[in-house]
Amino acid sequence: MVRLSMLALVARGYGPPEEYEIAEVPVPEPGPGQIRVRVAAMSVNPADVRLPAGDFRGAVDLPFPHIPGNDFAGTVDALGPGVERWAPGDEIFGFATPRALRHMGSSSLSTGALAQYAVFEAETPFLAHRPAGLDVAQAAALPTVGLTARALLASAGLTPGERVLVVGATGGVGTTVLPMLAAAGAHVIATARDGDAGLVRSLGAAEVTAYDDYPAGVDLALNLVVAGDRLAPVAAAVRPGGRLLTITFPPPPAFDGIDVRLVLDMEARHGGMAEVAADAVAGRLRARIDREYAFADAAEALAHFARWHKTGKLVVRVPSLT
Repeated sequence: MVRLSMLALVARGYGPPEEYEIAEVPVPEPGPGQIRVRVAAMSVNPADVRLPAGDFRGAVDLPFPHIPGNDFAGTVDALGPGVERWAPGDEIFGFATPRALRHMGSSSLSTGALAQYAVFEAETPFLAHRPAGLDVAQAAALPTVGLTARALLASAGLTPGERVLVVGATGGVGTTVLPMLAAAGAHVIATARDGDAGLVRSLGAAEVTAYDDYPAGVDLALNLVVAGDRLAPVAAAVRPGGRLLTITFPPPPAFDGIDVRLVLDMEARHGGMAEVAADAVAGRLRARIDREYAFADAAEALAHFARWHKTGKLVVRVPSLT
């Protein structure tokens, strides 16, 4: 049966997630080199709320209606001309940015994963087959945090025993990278609220500190949440000759005596989704899911991400068309 329409979470214009609505929209068709995926689940990321909020308006002008959603898991439904890597029925997961961000050079673009169907570029390292041992919710939660955690570890130059400060340890990336740091032999100092201290310790933190009380003399700081132009207090915690890696915008300034880098791997230099899948199946990589939402509550999930405290990823289950 040919599907002409589907349900999607839609932003009609710039505004907060409380204004988004579930609406009926046309099913997207794959063009040359593209695939269409029947989405089973997606997880929420900053761009899903910040782009339609207008935070980057001017630098990125969104066309409306806009469908959010970067990270997803689903099943290949249709192929565009020239696609050989995929076949209908393939289980797939990965990461793709909105087509409005094409100028940033990403090879992975989509029509938005918060929908029953979405179209993706077929030839990108940021899509992979979902292994049988990786369930749909975990596959939807892993792409961005898995890629980011792997890139941070690859860039850190970590030596066992080093003291590592993780700022933003209870978020999606933080709860993913803490066990990896501990497994690499780091002495992890995590920022967390009092009520989350037990959680971050269970994930590998040796010490817990408040967000405004960073210890001095750490060898490495990983900033996962503070804006890039407000990093002076984090930099002050790093010993001379130490390193500060950040994943936030704007790009960080230089700080005397330490190595400061923005870790943003848009070319999969540190591995793509196939490597995330392999690490997940081997037990080296796992996303913590804070909460799962029904599709009818997708706007609430994005509002939760934007306004409320969370410890890990928020996943939205997407129903199939009947």
